[in-house]
Amino acid sequence: MSQEVEAAPAVDESAETTRSRGLRGLRGSPTWALLAAALGTMMVALDGTIVAVANPDIQTKLNASLADIQWVTNGYLLALAVSLITIGKIGDRFGHKKVFLIGIIGFAATSAGVGVSGSLGKSVAMVITFRILQGLFGAMLQPTALALLRNTFPAEKLNGAIGVWGAVVGASTAAGPIVGGLLVQHINWEACFYINIPVGIVALVVGLMVLNETPPSQGRSFDIPGIALLSGFLFLLVWALIKGPDFGWGSGKEIAFLTGSGVALILFIAREATAKEPLLPLRLFRSISLSAGTVLVLCLMFAMFGAMFFMTFYMQNVHGLDAIGTGVRLLPLTGMLIVGSPLSGFAITKVGPRIPMAVGMLLASGALFGLSRITMTSGLNETIVYFAMLGFGLSPVIVGATEVIVGNAEVELAGVASGLQSTAMQVGGTIGTAVLGAIMSAKVSSLLPTRWTAAHLPALSPAQLVEVKSATTVGVAAVSPGTPGPTAATITEVVHSTFISGMSAAFLIAAVVAIGGALIALLTKKGENATEGAVVMH
Repeated sequence: MSQEVEAAPAVDESAETTRSRGLRGLRGSPTWALLAAALGTMMVALDGTIVAVANPDIQTKLNASLADIQWVTNGYLLALAVSLITIGKIGDRFGHKKVFLIGIIGFAATSAGVGVSGSLGKSVAMVITFRILQGLFGAMLQPTALALLRNTFPAEKLNGAIGVWGAVVGASTAAGPIVGGLLVQHINWEACFYINIPVGIVALVVGLMVLNETPPSQGRSFDIPGIALLSGFLFLLVWALIKGPDFGWGSGKEIAFLTGSGVALILFIAREATAKEPLLPLRLFRSISLSAGTVLVLCLMFAMFGAMFFMTFYMQNVHGLDAIGTGVRLLPLTGMLIVGSPLSGFAITKVGPRIPMAVGMLLASGALFGLSRITMTSGLNETIVYFAMLGFGLSPVIVGATEVIVGNAEVELAGVASGLQSTAMQVGGTIGTAVLGAIMSAKVSSLLPTRWTAAHLPALSPAQLVEVKSATTVGVAAVSPGTPGPTAATITEVVHSTFISGMSAAFLIAAVVAIGGALIALLTKKGENATEGAVVMH
């Protein structure tokens, strides 16, 4: 009996040792590290498109203006854009695992803050504030995830890992409209942000268990003046574009903000040219191909974000679709990005990035031109075809951007070049929504008063006109309760036709930008340090 009692602890110890070895076996496992990286960045990817479907509901429930809704999107993108390169350097200094895990916690927490701002605070200003913070934490996830994969996978397997990671991110992007539609329609728009909490918890637990820390580097400067000047340039530029319709394009305020952004850019360039350890080494841009690739990425995101921003309002506020219906009709865009990515990777491997990217941008331009021809009587099925064209056309640029930008950078600057690519994507989206939003506002301001008068509608006071213009920029017909049926119908027709005129002008500009992108693509070439066929979506 005593022998049995003494033997029992030995069995328990053996089992505990086996469990301990099993847990230790997970740490550093490439497969599990890939899962952790994918889960973390999945939140950022899902958030990018899920919010597009939620925007109309946010606008309605919080009585937000077009500028407010632009800042719900742009505040997030701007914070993400100005932080990516800096966060990459922080990860180099202190370890990418620490930064990645902090990013997961912060992104989930600020997502909860966005939801609470709507359900309890009822404040669009609070929503914007938490969206900006969400962008800062989101910036901790993208560059660090790739650094962790580079640290975990052997060179011969890294391309495959990046391809799987990109596919997961792409699938999350594609799922955003559908998931967002289901959540908005069956729960509320706040649920689009609360969904990040369980995903974040799982990502945090897996990350703590399986990720190894990257070796920290010492003695790297954060270039605080460079960070401040770049942030100031982007903020002043985007603020000027969004507030232009309110300030007046030739007003003193507008000129002051635009001038300030130009001065900040010049000072940033001067700072980077003389800094010992610059935030963004200017010698990167000695490569014509790298510079062209960066501009091309700006054009890409300008077109894609601008298209998605306005189409959600068109579908829901003009055509009366619910959130799920909107998500279904946006799915061809993100779905074709996934379908087109492996095909684009194959084509780029065979013939290089130049021709596939140029053809892709021309196809995207054709799709945007088609969207600019939409009228009040156009069927919604037309948008499906154009969105499929847009997604398929943009996929070669998304796939080829890494090869062109990172591949043409010096090996020791590959990390900075990767941050530059991610920054260009976020800045392009920010500028796209700001510029196309400004075009929409200008078009509404010029057309609405004339059309209102021509329809023999009751005269509006200056305050009422401002209110009606604001509602028209998001496709909402502001019909007062008790308005007679015929008058209400006329107001709705005037508002919707004016909104569509503004949207058409915005898409036409986006189409021209895409043609410019096609020409710029002809200046690119495959770099010596490129990774062939890697599908990377940030």
